[in-house]
Amino acid sequence: MRKFSVTTCALTAGLGMLVAGCGQIDMLKSKMAFKDANGLYQTQDFRGAIAKYKEALRLDSATTGPAGAYFFMANSADNLYRSAKKGDAANDQFLTDAVEGYKNAAQTSTDPKIKKLALEYLVAAYNSPDKLNDPGQAEPILLQMIQMEPKDTANIFALAKIYEDSGNYEQAEAMLMKAKESSPNEPAVYMQLAGYYNRQGEFDKTIDALQQRAAKEPNNPEAHYTIATYYWDKAYRDFRLSEVDKKKMVQAGVDLVDKALSIKSDYAEAMVYKNLLLRLQANLEKDPAKQAALLKQADTIRDKAQELRKEQQAATAGKPAGK
Repeated sequence: MRKFSVTTCALTAGLGMLVAGCGQIDMLKSKMAFKDANGLYQTQDFRGAIAKYKEALRLDSATTGPAGAYFFMANSADNLYRSAKKGDAANDQFLTDAVEGYKNAAQTSTDPKIKKLALEYLVAAYNSPDKLNDPGQAEPILLQMIQMEPKDTANIFALAKIYEDSGNYEQAEAMLMKAKESSPNEPAVYMQLAGYYNRQGEFDKTIDALQQRAAKEPNNPEAHYTIATYYWDKAYRDFRLSEVDKKKMVQAGVDLVDKALSIKSDYAEAMVYKNLLLRLQANLEKDPAKQAALLKQADTIRDKAQELRKEQQAATAGKPAGK
């Protein structure tokens, strides 16, 4: 059996220490390069930042590099991409590099914030018409994000919109209902549902979703006002409605703006819609005296709304910058 001499062992141990020392030096250089890269990123020198991030990653090859290096390198490339130059090979390469970097960041980052940001920017790259415009690639990423954070409704809304835009209406509605189940007290869920149903021409479901939203925040005047605007729009534009149904909708709208104004008396937008609702109500009225009274009331509320807006604009103009 071959035996190592004491001298050989000492040399081997020394070599190990030398390699370890070189590794430590490289890691220190990597951190310095990463710091320089961050400085360039902050001054929007994205080309210079990319070069330094690459250097930091190369020097720290033993790990996945300094935390955030892949993400910020990708985002630098993303910032260099110009949608107006889409189709230009050099410009498109920035987007390719950005996507690759975001993928690396999502796969290797141990920081949950960086991982989440990387996935969000990756979805944006795939889902944007100005970028890759490939929603199908965004779907599995959003599903992963939903699995990671089931109560983050923004991801559910984004996936529902992808399904809706592709004509997959059942899955779109199912995703929105999933958001409702996971976050039943979040008003935005009901607004998303209302918007979806309205685009599908389902008025009753639209109103139901808006009413559920108002029930969640009864002291929010905007919640009641919003329903009133839908009633006015339906009564004003849908010529298929019977006169009886129009009158019911208009009255419901008036009651709702009155509710909003009882909560916020200087709500100019609610006053504007009360004016519109009263005029529509007057058009449906057969009694000339009642019609005249409604129009007079509409004029009064319209004038009050205009005066209030002027006061609010003057107050805003008089505020110091940044207030």
